[in-house]
Amino acid sequence: MKRPIRVLISKIGLDGHDRGAKLIVRNLRDAGMEVIYTGLWQTPAATVRAGLEEDVDVLGVSLLSAAHMTVMPEVLHLCRASGIPDMPVMVGGIIPEADKKPLAEMGCAGVFSPGTPMSTIVETIQGLAEKRRAVILAQAEQAAPDASTRTGLSRAITLVSAGIEKGRPGPAQRPKSSLILGVTGAPGVGKSTFIGRFARALRARGVKVGVVAVDPSSPLTGGSVLGDRLRMMSQTPDDGLFVRSFASGGQAGGLAPHVGEVARLLTASGYPVVLIETVGAGQNDVDVRTVSDEVLLLLMPGAGDSVQFVKAGVVEVATGFVVNKADLDGADLTVRQLRDALEDQRPVWTVSALRGEGLEPLCEWVAGRLG
Repeated sequence: MKRPIRVLISKIGLDGHDRGAKLIVRNLRDAGMEVIYTGLWQTPAATVRAGLEEDVDVLGVSLLSAAHMTVMPEVLHLCRASGIPDMPVMVGGIIPEADKKPLAEMGCAGVFSPGTPMSTIVETIQGLAEKRRAVILAQAEQAAPDASTRTGLSRAITLVSAGIEKGRPGPAQRPKSSLILGVTGAPGVGKSTFIGRFARALRARGVKVGVVAVDPSSPLTGGSVLGDRLRMMSQTPDDGLFVRSFASGGQAGGLAPHVGEVARLLTASGYPVVLIETVGAGQNDVDVRTVSDEVLLLLMPGAGDSVQFVKAGVVEVATGFVVNKADLDGADLTVRQLRDALEDQRPVWTVSALRGEGLEPLCEWVAGRLG
């Protein structure tokens, strides 16, 4: 598997800040790794669910609350119960020397304190990832994963995205009643928050939702911080929501390799609505149209004028428009300028994702598309 190591870093508990965890995340990114960061105040259940869906090579827990002897047994138990007993689990934080041996004996693959050199952490992750990938390859040679289960679907996505032929599922057959919806827009327009709220609104209607979220890769190290997930997670895992993060891998156009194939696999595995989040897009980042049935372009108040809205590029490929952050001044003017510029019947919605307002009309539109 010639791809960057994937590691998840989670802050479990009620720690008041995550400065140390963010420093670790940046250093791992600079070491060329893809780092899924789930943010503060996570639960063991949400952390293990994220590690499962992301099929990470290593799961890391950061703790400052001296709860490691309580939290880590629960994390390890949930890994076994979730069908990922081979997931390497590390823990770092203010851990007394006397607790390091018991943590290792209960199954923690790495135990780190504030004085642990970063080079040691990186080397440990590299060694654990190499062993785990050898297991994945061996399993793939024996049988294809069962994509009807969450664990099997996660592994199938890994094989597809890594370009591994052995064990990967055949071409996914999309159900007739399904929708792949691209969501694009400039950096900072609120795509992740919008998708998180939109997905929850659809879930409230009983619709199962898959999310494919793409973040940029570093042009210098090849590493990346995949942070979209933290705006979509809840403390209690939702069996009707599946989120997978990808790094762009240097691919132009706002997507990552194999995103379209992964989206089709999600629809075939029981998620009739799949939301694809692009990287922060520019005017020429239009590839999302080639893998989506519909494309929503997110805008925000003051994002442009009528001249900007008639320019070629991403505005052309959008099949609908969402003016997000509609609680801010200038939203009505942006909507008016957009409608004047379009001169067609493409829909325009106003939404405040932060407040969870304006999502019902979008849910109705999706329901109509599903038939």
